[in-house]
Amino acid sequence: MIEVTAAPLDPSALLAGFTRSRASVGAIVSFTGLTRAGDADFPVAEIVLESYPGVTERTIQTIVDGARRRFDVEDIHASHRIGAVPVGEPVVFVAVAAAHRRAAFDAADFVMDHLKSRAAFWKKEVGPKGSRWVEPRAQDLTDLDRWTGDAP
Repeated sequence: MIEVTAAPLDPSALLAGFTRSRASVGAIVSFTGLTRAGDADFPVAEIVLESYPGVTERTIQTIVDGARRRFDVEDIHASHRIGAVPVGEPVVFVAVAAAHRRAAFDAADFVMDHLKSRAAFWKKEVGPKGSRWVEPRAQDLTDLDRWTGDAP
């Protein structure tokens, strides 16, 4: 399932729903990303995520499809917030179900590395010192490079 929403994410409820009726799997891995507070140089009160409806969902679906082709998984769920997301609130939730843990961990990592750097989102950090657009960090691109040749 792919979801892009302005509504708050409830990772516990999402994970409970994803886990239900999974007798054929031996592993479910989930990741919840939260809005960070920034640092002393640029404190952050919220991030604002913009998307292009239709394009963003297709991009995420392509990422998920790429993970399914590469890893032996049963199912993948990816939910991402748009709009203003205050510090401490979930901004992204990914869950992967697989017969074995390694495939589930690797697929979740693959999805997150691609969401972080390739998904069609525009992210702005907002705080008491103003706002600034956020680009992928060098580490994000290094993480993505691990999958070179396997990108969706």
